[in-house]
This record gives sequence, C-alpha cells and structure tokens, in this order.
Amino acid sequence: MIKIIGAKGNIQDVDGFLKKVLQFVKENDILIQVFDAELIYGKNHLFSAFEHAKRAMDRKTNTTNSIEMETLLYSSGERQLKLAIPKMGVKKGNVSIALIFISKSQNKNLDKVVSEFLEELSLKKDNSVLEGDEDTLNKFGISENELKTVTKAKYGNLILEKVAMVDVIK
Repeated sequence: MIKIIGAKGNIQDVDGFLKKVLQFVKENDILIQVFDAELIYGKNHLFSAFEHAKRAMDRKTNTTNSIEMETLLYSSGERQLKLAIPKMGVKKGNVSIALIFISKSQNKNLDKVVSEFLEELSLKKDNSVLEGDEDTLNKFGISENELKTVTKAKYGNLILEKVAMVDVIK
C-alpha cells in the first residue's frame, strides 16, 4: 500500500531532516522517500516510478538496494544515483516536497502515519505542489522540441516516458 502527498516546509539542515525521516521510518515500520516537488509532474509520475522500481526489485534488475532509492532513480529519469540525488533530492530552504509512504502492512492506517509525520517534521500538507507545469518539464530536462510533439493534455506522458526509459538505459 502506498500514499503519495505533497507538502511545504522550511528545511535548514537537509542532513538533519533526512535523519529525522529515517528515525520516523524505524519507529513506524514504514518506508518513506522524499523528493524535490519542483520536478514532479503529478502523482502519476511518482506512482509510475514506484511501480517500475518495484518491478525492478522483483526481477532483480535493480540498481540500488532499496525500493525507496530505486524509486528516486526512476522518478529522476536518470540511471545513476549520483545524478538522481542532486536532481530530485530534498533541497535547503522554504521548499515544496513530494513524499511516498510505503507500508508493507494492509492494516496500517497510512493517513494517521502521514499526519504524524507532517506534524513531527513541521511540514504542511499541500498536494498542489505535485501539479507540475511547463516550467516543471523544462527543469526536468524536457526540451522545447519534445514539448512540441504533444498537446498540453499529454505533457504528463513525457515524464512517464522518461521514467520508463530508465529500464532501457540501465
């Protein structure tokens, strides 16, 4: 079971923030991956990245040792973590972030876990940060020529294509 949300917050110490995330993960027996929402183009972007990562783990074609990092890799459209982390990882300052919560248990109340997480890390839920636009696509590395190949209604497909291409470039 997964849940994808957007949030805003002020992160002054990225390493400290990530340590708090890891502590929360351990205490709640859940997996969490955090992304820079500036490069997210809708929930489908992250859902597709997660599904590709899960399939790679199942088939043993994964590049990383965790579903969280494999999802980060796919979401970035990159083949290597050294490129994916600077591109999609959490940044310092007043930021918009996207999060995937992954529960191994069907019995876990993810809504409750998400609320506790947001409160503990002083974040405010805001799913509008997941909405992406033409600027998001440009920041992601999609060229004007690529944008011209589809209608605006299909812009999300350009991101999904980049996610799927990770399988090819691996």
